[in-house]
Parts: sequence; structure tokens; C-alpha cells
Amino acid sequence: MTTGSTSAGWYLRRLSRMGPREVGGRVGDAVRRRRWRSARPECPSVTGARFTAVLPAGALAAVPSDAAKRLVAEADRLMAGHAEFFGVDRDDLADPDWWYDPKTGRRAPWGYAFGLPYRDEDAVGDIKQIWELSRHQYLTVLAAAYALTGNERYAERVAEHLRSWWAANAPLHGVHWISGIELGIRLLSWVWIRRLLDGWQGAAGLFEDNPVAVHQIWHHQRWLAAFPSRGSSANNHIVAEAAGQAAAACAFGWFPSSARWRDDALRSLERHLKSNTFPSGLNRELASEYHGLVLELGLVAVAEADAAGVAVPPTIRLVLLRMTDALAAVVDNRLRPPRQGDADDGHGLIVDGAGTDRWASLLATGDAVFGRLPWWPAVTGTDVRTPLLAALLRPYGKAGTAPAVSRPASRPSHFADAGLTILRGPEEIWCRCDGGPHGFLSIAAHAHADALSVEVRHDGVDVLADPGTYCYHGQPEWRRYFRSTLGHNTLELDGADQSVSGGPFLWTRHARSRVLAADTPGDGVARWCAEHDGYQRTVHRRRVELDAASQELRVVDEVRGPRRAARLAFHLGPSVTAELVANRAVLTWTRDDEDRSAVLELPGRLSWRAHRGETGPPLGWYSAGFGRKEPATTLVGTGFADGTEDFTTVLRFRG
Repeated sequence: MTTGSTSAGWYLRRLSRMGPREVGGRVGDAVRRRRWRSARPECPSVTGARFTAVLPAGALAAVPSDAAKRLVAEADRLMAGHAEFFGVDRDDLADPDWWYDPKTGRRAPWGYAFGLPYRDEDAVGDIKQIWELSRHQYLTVLAAAYALTGNERYAERVAEHLRSWWAANAPLHGVHWISGIELGIRLLSWVWIRRLLDGWQGAAGLFEDNPVAVHQIWHHQRWLAAFPSRGSSANNHIVAEAAGQAAAACAFGWFPSSARWRDDALRSLERHLKSNTFPSGLNRELASEYHGLVLELGLVAVAEADAAGVAVPPTIRLVLLRMTDALAAVVDNRLRPPRQGDADDGHGLIVDGAGTDRWASLLATGDAVFGRLPWWPAVTGTDVRTPLLAALLRPYGKAGTAPAVSRPASRPSHFADAGLTILRGPEEIWCRCDGGPHGFLSIAAHAHADALSVEVRHDGVDVLADPGTYCYHGQPEWRRYFRSTLGHNTLELDGADQSVSGGPFLWTRHARSRVLAADTPGDGVARWCAEHDGYQRTVHRRRVELDAASQELRVVDEVRGPRRAARLAFHLGPSVTAELVANRAVLTWTRDDEDRSAVLELPGRLSWRAHRGETGPPLGWYSAGFGRKEPATTLVGTGFADGTEDFTTVLRFRG
């Protein structure tokens, strides 16, 4: 059977979003895949391979004790066979089945990789569940535990699992040879596993002196060189592919093609980091978690080049610097970034235990490599990854690593190229306003139909929340909901999304937004205004004002065009309760054992109802992470928009 995403109609819609060059490249890929099926490339013989990209002396000693303690606790949980991936608890990690999906209970079929229907959950299972374990990022945690403690049981478990994986996943066979991003991230993990196991007597026998490992490493790199993500798919995937290829070619430079692979990968990384990033430093996919993933991937790749003494194109460091400053600018007072667009909990490198703040870790690494600016938020947490990466990375600007660049003198609040504006007020009020493009490239794969949406927090608590992502494959009704216009804090007309979806990672028509005004003074009243044309013959314009003195947020929606059915949604965070009477809702929540509250005055022209945890169809849900969802209150007002009167909403925080 085929799923909706792989029907003939989907292929036609997908083809319509490609240009001639991309089509030609994909035809060449198809020919190569067919040829490799009957004549698999052979790994050249390798002799005298050595691994020299070790951690500098003192790197492990620089790891803070509390971060090391969290890491070891996580490693011990893994040693006991326990882990959680995308909301599913696993207790089989002592001896994992590499093709098993614990969510559906299905096991992926064996066969030539490019012939497997990986998008079909009925045939394969949830491919994200199957792929995640084989990124081997849990093994980097175990390897780091060995490096910090010297306890060989961690190293022995890593070796056991790698040998098991290599034996079960012959090159080009099975689902783990389908997606380039998976191969790229797996290579990054293998590089770091080898580095972290360097003090173990079995490390060389596991890697460079092991013909099976050498063949796997070669085939991963040969695959990535042959099948890069192309054209409309050249988003975070191509960055992961280039990062993994560059890292492996630097650290495992044992093959005749290693220098070429390395140089090609660094050129690709330079090109695609730049194309994936706005000049302001924000990621062009306008999906906050992918900003973090791409930044991590770039930092890890540069660390490998620096460790190998390989020159890195200056533009790479410059883009990573701008991404780091942009991240520092947009986080709230608890260091949480926006929840914009898709999120699937993807990481470039994991060497930390549970409870380590990802975003604090990235900012700490940015501080170590680039230097913090005076307006950056304070980072108080600790992590393992920062001192390890900092030991390999050359500080920015040292020994000609990058050109001089002008960095923001004060904290940016409006990113004109990305259409993202942050309004800030007293008592740690944070409001994100979205007036930017509908995602990246022609398919905008990770975009949501969220034009003009707002996201409001108070001291880090989601008050008006972006509900998140929850899933990608296998649950189309839920995928549609979490990407929908109704699934965001904005206005829906005639029951339709602002942009037109052609599949779970495909938009065939994109709403165009433009910011008309953005005034963000340090005090007083901050103002933002934008509009979009997603509804034909109609323009939706929204104005947002945040009054610092009164702690009041005002949202005014104006619809210009013919009379249309309207639904205005406000999604509350999962910790917020609402008492709705007519068009007035009293919101309450607790933060650090202190009761907080606000009043939400809703437009009286609409009829308001509270929805929570509904499934037919989905409404009233919040996804804190990929694969996880929980009921949350959504307030929906229904009525008509005829252009005669605006819809005004006022959120007042109580002192």
C-alpha cells in the first residue's frame, strides 16, 4: 500500500516545486541507485590507519563536576537498558533491535535501501523511532562517561553495540541507508565515540584496525558524496550531510578520496550554511529548533577541521557567529527560544545527561568561541559539551580564522529579513510576532501556516503558546492540525489554512507576509503591525501593542475583503488554566511556587468556547517535544469578518 504522502498525486505536486537542475540531479541519482543495486562500490584497502584527532590535555578536567554527574547518571540509565525517544520509553537498549519500532511494534523489512517504503508506517513502522537510535548519540553519552570516569564497562557496551550495528546493517541494505541526514549525524557520532574512547585499550581495534568499521566509514562517506540533498530539499539535511562528511574526512582521513571529500564537504557547508541563514543570523526555515540543530552541526564540523589543522572557509565561522548572536537575542529570560515551525528534537552532538539546558549550552559554547556581548543574557547552567568543543575550536578571529565583523551593540528585537519581532515588557513579558516568509525554499518543508501568529510568555511560562509539532509521518490528521492556521494564535477564514499544503513536508502555495511597522523601544509602548495575503481577495492585517507601564498586550485584527466565516484562536500553555465567561477569560498559573494570573478580554463580536484535548477533530493540544502531546486549553471565537469592525483582544497581566 502507499500512504497519502507517496501517492501519484503527491509525486506530481512535489515535482511541480522542482526546477530543471534539481530534476536533472534527481534523475542522475535514480540511475546511480539502480547501478549500485547490482554493482555495489567496493571500499579500497587501507593500511596503517591511525586516529590522531584526540582531545587536548586538560579538556576533560575542564568539565564541571555537576555536568559530569548528570552525564554519568544518564549513562547508567542507558547501561540498564532504559531510554526515552520521542515520548516512547524503551527498556531494550541492553541488546537493541536496530530495525524495531517500539511505538507501533513493527519491524522494518530487509532489502535494498532505496527500494524500501520508509514513509509507509504500515509497512515499516514509525521511521523516526527506528532512525533515532541509529544516530548513535546515546553511544556518545556512554563514550563520554568512559572518558570522564575511566570505567571500561561503558566502553565495552559501546563496542558491543557498534559491532552489532555494523553486522546488522550492511552497506546499502535496510532503512538506515536511506536518508543522508542520518548517515551524516551517525558519522559525527562515530568520530566523537572514537575520540572519547581514546584512552581505552580496545579503541583502535574497534575502529581503525577493524576492517568492518573501516568499510562502514568508507561507505557512509561514499554515499554522502553520491547523493546530496538537492534543490528544494537543501535545508538542514544538506548541512548535516556536509558536517558529517567533513568531520569524518578530517578525523578518519584514511582513504584515497578523503581529501576530496573533505574539501567538497567544507565548500558545501560554506554554501549551505549561508543559504540556510538570513544575514541577521536567524535560520531561514523559520523553525527555531532547526536553528539550534544547524548551529550545533556547524560548530562540530569546524571543531573537526580545527583539530585536523584544516583551513575552514571564513564565511562558515561568520555565519555561526551571527547565528549565535541571533539566538542570544531572541531567547526569553529563561533562555527558551521561540517555538516557531517544526521541531523534532534533533541534535548535532550529545555528550550531556538529562537536565542539561540545550540553549544555555549553545550560548556557553558561543561565549567560549566567539565571546559574549554585554547584552547577552546570563548563562548559569553547566554542560559537558562546551569545554570539549572549546578545546578543539580556535577562538574566533585568532590566527586569521575569520574576518573582522560588526556585531550588534544592543540586543536586536526586530529581524526584518526573517519577519520576526520580539516585544519585551516588565515582569519578564516576552512576545514573538510573526510576519516573515512562509518557510524556506519552494516546499517550505518545516513551515506552519502561522502567518501573523503571536507567542506570549511571562517569566518563561507559555501563556499564549505555539502548540508545537508532535509528529511527522504516520498520523496525517495530527500532522495537519499542528501545522494548521487554527493550530496557532492567529485568524482563520472560511475554515482554510493561509497556505496550501500538498503533503506533510510540502506547501504548494505560500502566504506572503510583510511587516508594516516595528517599533521596539526599551520602555514605553512597543508596536508591531503586519499583514498577509494568504486568503484570496482578502487581506488580514494585525497590530500588536505591548504597554510596559500597564503590562497590557493589545492585539487588533483587521480583515479587508468580502464577508467570510472567521475563527480566531488563542492557545494557552499547558500550565495555564482558564475560566471563560462570555468573552472574558481569567488565566491562572504557578511559577516557582508563586501564583500568577492575567485577564484575557476577547472580541465580543465572536462567540467563544474553550476546547481541551479534543480528538474529533484535534483541538486543544500542546506538544512539548516530538512524539509527545498533552491537553491544553484553546479558546476559539467563531463568527464573521466583513471588514466593518476590527477584532480587538487585550491581555492584562496582574501584578
